[in-house]
Parts: sequence; structure tokens; C-alpha cells
Amino acid sequence: MNKSWVGFHLKEASGALQKVIEKIESGRGIGKEEFEIAISHAYHHLNTAWNSRFITDDKARNHTDWDFTEWRQFPTDLNLR
Repeated sequence: MNKSWVGFHLKEASGALQKVIEKIESGRGIGKEEFEIAISHAYHHLNTAWNSRFITDDKARNHTDWDFTEWRQFPTDLNLR
């Protein structure tokens, strides 16, 4: 596993979720659009972390737009049912 790559994406997902949690817990609330953007952002990073977990450092540095589009898709190889 590419620990630095996966770690980066997990931290990004965590940060997005933490901001939502803080807004909800503070009573400030969060709008529908802002919530959707934040959750989409978190999923993007979670999916990328999973789908590209075995890439090399070179591939992480030199990925294409196509690679990134593929990596951010919802995983098909996780047993979530």
C-alpha cells in the first residue's frame, strides 16, 4: 500500500467530515448544498484512497486525468452489503 498517498486522501476526507461535524455540533447548521459538497468531497478522497492504494509514488506524482477519474469512483470491490 502507498501509505503516504492513502494517508493524504484519508486526512482530506477526515478534514471535510470534521468541518461538517463542527458546524452541526455548534448549532450553526449547514445548508443542503454545503452538506452535499462536503460529503462529495469526503467520498472523493475515500474512494481515491481505496481505489489507488497500491499505486507507486511515481504514478501518484504523474497520474493522468483519466487515472483520477477512475480512482474517485465508488469502489466495486468492497463488500458493503
